[in-house]
This record gives sequence, C-alpha cells and structure tokens, in this order.
Amino acid sequence: MKKLISVAAAFAFASGAALAHNCPNEMKAIDAKLATKPSISAADMAKIKVLRAEGEAAHKAGKHDDSMKALGEAKKMLGI
Repeated sequence: MKKLISVAAAFAFASGAALAHNCPNEMKAIDAKLATKPSISAADMAKIKVLRAEGEAAHKAGKHDDSMKALGEAKKMLGI
C-alpha cells in the first residue's frame, strides 16, 4: 500500500512539474501570434499585453497556476 501511495505521489508531482514548464510555451505562442500583428482593437491589445506580462511574472514567482490562467485568457483573446 505504501508503494502505491508513493507511486501516486510521484505521478502527481511529475504532472504538476510538467504543467509548470508549459508556461514558457504559452508565452511563445502568444508572442508568435502578436508578431503577426493581428487585427484587434487597441484596448484588447493592451489587455493581452498586460495578461502576457502578468503570466510571465507569475511564472517567475513560481505561481504556475496563476501564470497559466493569465496566459490562457490572453490566448483566448487572440483566438489561439
């Protein structure tokens, strides 16, 4: 039973670590879309840039859930 719990804990930790490392990929996707100069309003562009910056700051602070939330919202606004 202890072995099963240890294995389950290891998988939970590994999946969390994998998601934590996805933040940079999300930022790259946003940056790539912004480089295409999408036709969106100036207000939306400003909001996307704020969300992108918030996502990066949260990632650097180790708050990967917050990072993914902000980056996900930016991606949604960009249609990706």
